[in-house]
This record gives sequence, C-alpha cells and structure tokens, in this order.
Amino acid sequence: MLIEDFFSAQGHPNIQGTHKTTIMTTKEQKLTLKGDCIIAVKANKGLVDLKKEVKLAAKNSDSIIKVILSIEDEVVEISGHGDPNLTYEHPHDIVIRKSSFICPRTLMIKADKASIDLPRKFVSKMKNPESLMKILIRVTVNTY
Repeated sequence: MLIEDFFSAQGHPNIQGTHKTTIMTTKEQKLTLKGDCIIAVKANKGLVDLKKEVKLAAKNSDSIIKVILSIEDEVVEISGHGDPNLTYEHPHDIVIRKSSFICPRTLMIKADKASIDLPRKFVSKMKNPESLMKILIRVTVNTY
C-alpha cells in the first residue's frame, strides 16, 4: 500500500542545513541562526495538516517513509521509518530524525539523512527567500 501527501515551503537567508541528526520544515516565517536543522520556512503544512491516511499508515511499525525534496532541478530523497508512537500533532513543524526519538513534531525516525547530509548546492538554493521547495511524503506499508 502506498499513500502520498504533498506540500511546499520557501527559502530564507538564515538557512544553514548543518544539524547532524534532524531535518525540519516549519510554517514559521522567521528563522534565526540557531535553527540549523531548518531547511525551509513558510510551509503550507505542519504535521497536523497531513492527510489522515498518511498519518495512519506511518504509525505502522512496518512502514517505510520517503520524503522527496525538490528545488528546481535538484532532488533529494530521504528514507526512514514510521512508528506506532508517532502522534502527528504539531501545528507548525515537521521533523525528520536519524534517531529513534519521538515527539509531537516527529514525522519519521531512523532516517538516512540529516540536514548536514544534504548537498550544499541544494542548501544554498534555499538561502534565497524566493526559492520554493516541493516536498512529497510517500508512505509504504508492507501488507503480507
């Protein structure tokens, strides 16, 4: 079973993409240099806004979650896992985690990339406030 959702977000001059364990998008418009995991602002979705079907599928311990980020001709794919303890309650933020830590902002755990792992050309494009990132969330649940 494959379920998808889609949203977009914008760039900001303070985007750094240097965090070693997370990647985050936010609906917030402002960004300080402390937000080194944030790769896009002004997102049109937080976790709470994702399709109900995506959230339900991602709560399956067998689910594989892929997030495909694209800006112009640059595309990055991140893979991770769902978990029954994910809540999808946060109204503003979406966080991808390399660790198994779960909080209301967590989309997926055990991801294969953090913001530091993103190509520097990709991160540089997001420093432009006019840049538009397209984000596709794809959840696959193995049904045997």
